[in-house]
This record gives sequence, structure tokens and C-alpha cells, in this order.
Amino acid sequence: MADIVFRNVTKRYGNTLAVDDASFTVNDNEFFCFFGPPLSGKSTILRLVLGLEAPDQGEILIGGKPVNSVSPAERNVAMVFQNLALFPHMSARDNVRFPLVERKVAEAEIEKRLADVATKLHIGHILHKPPAQLSGGERQRVAIARALVRDPAAYLMDDPISALDARLREETRVELKRIQRELGKTLIYVTHDQEEAMSVADRMAILENGCIRQIGAPAEIYDRPASAYVARMLGSPMMNILPSVRGAGAIEAAEGTIRIADDKAPAEAIEIGLRPEDIKVRPWTDNETKDGRPARVFGVEPLGGYTVVTIEAGQARLRALLRGQPDIRPGAMVAISCEPGRVHYFGQDGGAL
Repeated sequence: MADIVFRNVTKRYGNTLAVDDASFTVNDNEFFCFFGPPLSGKSTILRLVLGLEAPDQGEILIGGKPVNSVSPAERNVAMVFQNLALFPHMSARDNVRFPLVERKVAEAEIEKRLADVATKLHIGHILHKPPAQLSGGERQRVAIARALVRDPAAYLMDDPISALDARLREETRVELKRIQRELGKTLIYVTHDQEEAMSVADRMAILENGCIRQIGAPAEIYDRPASAYVARMLGSPMMNILPSVRGAGAIEAAEGTIRIADDKAPAEAIEIGLRPEDIKVRPWTDNETKDGRPARVFGVEPLGGYTVVTIEAGQARLRALLRGQPDIRPGAMVAISCEPGRVHYFGQDGGAL
């Protein structure tokens, strides 16, 4: 078993609170992702799991055993650092072999594991080269291979594919997910790329300033964010969040441009959230409609299968995601609406209602 548990863990660097009373469980054989902006505490959590940092408060358990006082070498977890940390005087082959050589694994087993991981990560043709002769993407794959070649209790990866180009990044994250399933190992993954986090994670944690704001499956968090902060973190384009007021039998936003008839809306709601894909856009044809006052199209971004439309609604700008390439031009007057069941409501403290 390689479940990883944090119990009220806090870590400070001087006056900076890097991890604030974090409690969570990463289940055995789970692909778990920590997602958040820079300096939100993602990498610090990895370093605490690995043993490179000691918590100021709280307890860390790996496989049910407390490891606060256990050295990194004895924790049996493999790490892929963001800066890769390859040995410059060794070839790629020797870098990948190094963890097994240090553990005095039999040569035949080393070569077998090396061949297997080289095939999975497509690095067989570069194993003879030193790191200085490899591209950034090739160095990333060698670093990942060095972790995969071991048989640890868990794998830790700190934004390991950030240096790859977009297409190779897509391929590599699919491969990482496949490899994790095949190995049946716990994998903790840190990234600031929301698309990457949502595509690979079984569950994910959203961080802000060292605090865990929500944990759940990506689809669950996307559909039911716990706060306006979490709602903004997931989705591209991000959720439109607007101040709201109660009108005559409706919730109004953007100076009445949006009217949502919903008697069940929480009385304490002061903001509404609309996902771009949930906004309906149609030409404005009447002086008044049940949807509210007209809005003006500010910009149109055709992206092939869908189009992003930026709309000026009162003093606010919203982004709508429409299928295909609709005949909408900048400057056009439109009506916008949203199904009441797709509206998110937020209270005074930013929490979801």
C-alpha cells in the first residue's frame, strides 16, 4: 500500500506560510494532481512528501507509517524535479540506470527495465548522448525515465513536461496516465496548467497561498466549485463572475443585460457565475425581451470547432463559447441568457451557495 496522508501539516519559511494546516489523503494507485498558481504551495507539498523539508506542525504518513523523522532515501518514493537534476557527466543511459546501479540491482534486470522505459518514452535513440546534447524535451523524458525505472512506493512529479512543445506535451501526459495505470502505482503530479491537471488526474486539489481550497474529481470541481476562486481556476475561457442584484422576479447582472428568472436563488447571493459554454447568444431583434437589455459584441475569436465571443454587457465584459463558426461580428447587438440550472451563486466571502 502506498497511500499518502497529511494530517494538519504546516510549513513556514520565515514569515511566509508555504503550507497552511493541510489535511488530505492520496489513495493507493491514484493519479493525484496539485493545481494552483505559482507560490501556492504545490512544490513545497512534494518536498514534504519526499523528505527534503520537515513540517513545522502535523504528521505525514506513507503506507500507513509516520515518516516525519524518516530520511528521503528510506521513504522509497521517486521524484522528477522541475529543473530535472540530471548528472551532466553521464550519458542519458547512465542517468536512467543510476538509481538501479546504486541499489545494486542485477545487470540483466537493469537492462530489461531500461529497455522497457526507453520504449515507453521514445528515448532509445538518444541514450548515448550526454544531457548537454539533448533538447529540453529530451531531457524531460530522460528525467521521467529515471524515476519510472525504479520500483518505488509512489512517484512524485513537479511540472515534469513544462519544457515540451504543445503537441508533445499532449502525447506525454497521455503516456504518463497509461504508464501509471499499467504500473498500478500512486502518482502525485504538480502543475500550473489546468488542462493538464484535468486531463490526467483521478482527483485533484486546488491550492491558494498554501491552503487547499477544494479536493475532488476534475469534473466534480468544474461543475460544483466550492468558491469563486476555484471557479476561476478551472475552465478556458474562465468562468464569468458578475455582481448580481435582485430585480422583479429575477436575478440581474451586468446592469440588467442578464436576467435570470430563478425564485430558488439563494437570498444571500451577491455574485453569479456563468460558464462561457452555458451562455446563449442570439441576435437582438426586439426593444425588450425577457432576457434583458441588449449587449454589444466586442470581439470574435474563431477557433475552428468553436468560437469565443467577447461581449460588452453594461460595464462588464463576458466571454461566451459557441459551437462552430456562427455569423456574429464585432459591433453587433445581441441578447444573452443562461439556463437557471447552470448558474453558480456566490456569497459575501466568495463561497459557493
